[in-house]
Amino acid sequence: MGDIVFWTLIRLAISIPAVWILRNYIDFQLWWILVPVVLYIVVIHPAFVGYRRFEEKNKSVIESTLCSNCKHFDPTAVLCLKHDKHPTSDYLPCEGFDWELKL
Repeated sequence: MGDIVFWTLIRLAISIPAVWILRNYIDFQLWWILVPVVLYIVVIHPAFVGYRRFEEKNKSVIESTLCSNCKHFDPTAVLCLKHDKHPTSDYLPCEGFDWELKL
C-alpha cells in the first residue's frame, strides 16, 4: 500500500510543474480544462487501479486466514501489528501462538 502512495506522490510532483509549464503554451481557458484531465489520467486513475490490484492480491489473506480474525491484524495494511510483518496465505508471522480473537 505504501508504494501506491509513494508513486502517486511522485506522479503528482511531476505533473503539477508540467501542467504549470504548459500554461505558457496553451490558451488559459483550455488550460483550466486540461488540468483536471491530466491530474485524473496521470495521478488519480493509476492510484485507483493500484489500490484495486492491492485488494485483489490480498483478498484471500483478509478473508480466509487465521490472522483476519486476530485483534493484532490490520486489514487496511494487511499487517500483523504485534510482529510488524505481512501475513500471506502460506505464512503467519506468529505461527498461531500469539493469536487473540478480535472482539
